[in-house]
Amino acid sequence: MVDEPSVVWPQITVIGVRGIPEVQRNDDIAALILKATTDQGVVLSGGDIIVVTQKIISKTEGRTVDLRDIEPSPFALTIGRNSGSDPRHIEVVLRESKRIVRMDRGIIIAETFHGFICANAGVDASNVPGESRVTLLPNDSDKSADAIRRKLEAHTGFHLSVIVSDTFGRPWREGTTNVAIGVSGISPLKDYRGLEDEHGYELKVSVAAWADEIAGCADLVLGKTDGIPVALIHGLEYPRGSHSITALIRPAENDLFR
Repeated sequence: MVDEPSVVWPQITVIGVRGIPEVQRNDDIAALILKATTDQGVVLSGGDIIVVTQKIISKTEGRTVDLRDIEPSPFALTIGRNSGSDPRHIEVVLRESKRIVRMDRGIIIAETFHGFICANAGVDASNVPGESRVTLLPNDSDKSADAIRRKLEAHTGFHLSVIVSDTFGRPWREGTTNVAIGVSGISPLKDYRGLEDEHGYELKVSVAAWADEIAGCADLVLGKTDGIPVALIHGLEYPRGSHSITALIRPAENDLFR
């Protein structure tokens, strides 16, 4: 009898990194990740992807606002009065917005200065200590991811990638999902164009939002109430290199919904 060759099934491992405390301004996220993974018995390997939630980066970078310090504009007061929302929160959203895409039923969909289109320009009060504090998106999430990656690589001695994630809603579908808002060491897109499928058909338009898919995968172990702000993804082959999250932002001339 001839032994059948063993089948290698594609697989990846996704680990939620516990043990990271409530961060403070100027905390070293890379050091916190290294300590937490060591305490948890998780060994980093070359090619691993670390997904870090936007919230802890914003906190360490001082991208938080105390609403008690905000003087709402007349426009924010009008929106707040009509929607029943806190006009101070609305004022922060307006300040973080490049343009308002739509306002309806107390919801503001805005384009941020980064080019992201999302609810409330990414201004968020969840998972922030203090009833009057909100977080803003990092000024440059690519730069934030790159700083974390370089520190981790300096400690481990091998290539790693970092994705900064945030939670966005989606047109036409209920519920939210994690997406990438910053990358370092990994291409945010995976281009299949020019390749052939299993039937020999040449793929002409298939480009996967690779970083978004990874961020969404990581969210399965992060949760919203579990206090796990970092996930480790092991065993995934991916396109590496120096890239920017702007590759995921569709140019206005190609956007049918602007």
